[in-house]
Amino acid sequence: MEIKPISPHFAASPQLRPEDVQRAVDAGYKTIVCNRPDHEGDDQPTAAEMAEAARRAGADFRFLPIKPGSITADLMTAFDDILATAKGPILGYCRTGNRSSTLWALSKAPLLSPDAILAATGRAGYDLSALRPRLAAAFEGDVEKAATIHHKVVVLGGGAGGLAAIGSLLKRAPRLDVALIEPREDHYYQPGWTLVGGGVFDRGQTRRRLQEVLPEGVALIRQAAAGFRPDENLVVLENGQKVSYEQLILAPGLKLDWSAVKGLCETLGKNGVTSNYSYSTAPYTWELVQSLKGGKAIFTQPPMPIKCAGAPQKAMYLSADYWHRHGVLNTIDIEFANAGGVLFGVPDYVPALMEYIEKYDATLSFHHNLVAVDGPARKATFEVTANGETRTVEKTFDMLHVTPPQTGLDFIKASPLADAAGWIDVDQATLRHRRFDNVWGLGDGASTPNAKTAAAVRKQAPVVAVNVLNVLDGKTPVAQYDGYGSCPLTVERGKIVLAEFGYGGKLQPSFPSWVIDGTKPTRAAWFLKERLLPPMYWQGMFKGREWLAEPDVTFKPVAAAE
Repeated sequence: MEIKPISPHFAASPQLRPEDVQRAVDAGYKTIVCNRPDHEGDDQPTAAEMAEAARRAGADFRFLPIKPGSITADLMTAFDDILATAKGPILGYCRTGNRSSTLWALSKAPLLSPDAILAATGRAGYDLSALRPRLAAAFEGDVEKAATIHHKVVVLGGGAGGLAAIGSLLKRAPRLDVALIEPREDHYYQPGWTLVGGGVFDRGQTRRRLQEVLPEGVALIRQAAAGFRPDENLVVLENGQKVSYEQLILAPGLKLDWSAVKGLCETLGKNGVTSNYSYSTAPYTWELVQSLKGGKAIFTQPPMPIKCAGAPQKAMYLSADYWHRHGVLNTIDIEFANAGGVLFGVPDYVPALMEYIEKYDATLSFHHNLVAVDGPARKATFEVTANGETRTVEKTFDMLHVTPPQTGLDFIKASPLADAAGWIDVDQATLRHRRFDNVWGLGDGASTPNAKTAAAVRKQAPVVAVNVLNVLDGKTPVAQYDGYGSCPLTVERGKIVLAEFGYGGKLQPSFPSWVIDGTKPTRAAWFLKERLLPPMYWQGMFKGREWLAEPDVTFKPVAAAE
């Protein structure tokens, strides 16, 4: 729970859960207002559940659901009534807090200057600067003057995909009008979390302020997207503001669905349960590895697709290597519980990996899908499929490294831009949307059947940039993405099996075999992972320096659009 006071009478918060209500009451809040419609997200408590929690805590509860982008005059009247009649202080919540803070801002717009309102919401951590025209219009008595923001190219998502695409665009068209939609203030180098969990990197090395890595001249819209109107060339933000575009590039990432495993959210980061897929818990992995002197260590992998398909076993190899080096490996029973049926999807790399499975005496348990965790009891429950039948198996553990199930994001799934599986529906070569010609997708959220890795993004970003600029110039897409992805499999500290492959599992090595033979563990590949890839990420991808990533094009664009 993160309460963000905006005024002495009102605060906003991201999604609350029933257990948060008592803490809010203890903090002095008398009324809880839910501004999020029921069933907007899979892991969201209903308004009825929250109302019951408020009743038990002795607080009033009001339900004023707001669909993103649809704050009407009637809803504002209802909210004004809540502010006027409800016991205060009042705490409003929605998915991120943006809708609640926006309601407060619009309610106060006729009374307070835009500067005063934006200062108050800004101090609370909500950047509502995109609302300034609407606030000014209300303050001046002309609400109809509120305008939609427009940019030639709009990029959604400030992760690796979005920033790399911006870098490649500006390399070719430095004065291009580009805006980034991203609510987070920090950017994370997620490939480094494996090494955080292995005691090689410090967690702080993987985080930078978004403003530090965003190229100059890019308009930052610090809001969450709520929906799309591609027929109107509009993105609708959670605060109700609309952003129009000529070309839209989608790189929102995917959803780590921790709640899909029963009991996982309650125990993650304690009771021996950890994950390198989270910035907050990767250091706990290293803590557990160092403290474990004997017992059972289980490493899980959910059904595909997942980001970095090798990461679940990377955690296992680095942990086992530490235990081997410290003489306790023979007292630890290691198990790799994989929902799939093979150790790695590209057979050429399996022999080298199997040598380490044997070295660490690890048990491979295929078709084992983690469905529940009881942290205090140290028990994990798996659904095991064999011969067409599924049964439930319970296993005890001393350490459990969990890779969460992963899906498309909820707001993408609910949009006309998604395919049947919930991913951004793009052509796997050009990365252009299959139904909307001015929409593009890349990264973990795209429907392309490649390995979801940062290396894939490094190759995809220039393809999108070239094709977008060509279309802006009235030409056709010419750049092709071949499905390249890379997975540096950290089989021990100091050695890596560098898996590089494209669509269909075709090997695509970046170096001659005498430099790095990717099918074997090498120290050169470790040096690449530890020393070269981080600066290539921070100083290369985001600045349009396309080392080993020049796009495959029929011809290069003659003139860049600006």
